Amino acid sequence: MTQFFNQSDYKHKRQAARASLPKAEAMLWGALKGRKMLGCKFRRQFGVGAYQLDFYSSELKLGIELDGETHYVGEAQQRDRRRQQFIESLGIRVLRFLNDDVYENLDGVW
Repeated sequence: MTQFFNQSDYKHKRQAARASLPKAEAMLWGALKGRKMLGCKFRRQFGVGAYQLDFYSSELKLGIELDGETHYVGEAQQRDRRRQQFIESLGIRVLRFLNDDVYENLDGVW
């Protein structure tokens, strides 16, 4: 199973994503880091196969995704569905929130 997680082939993509953290992700990361949620550790831009989760806790088997405008144009929704099905097939539950939810109600998202 571990062959699916943080594959070295995709390391540069994960590093680039961490380096250019969107505002909503930075806000939620501030609320998650340091075991602030249920005492569980979360990681940013965690690799699952060819995909990456914005946030992931192995203790909870929980992934958190923040969706901006690009997730609702063209074929993005179909890609997101396929991606989520793959991730969930590995026993990981995925919660999705809109960036606007984080901006307007961070406490509610947390």
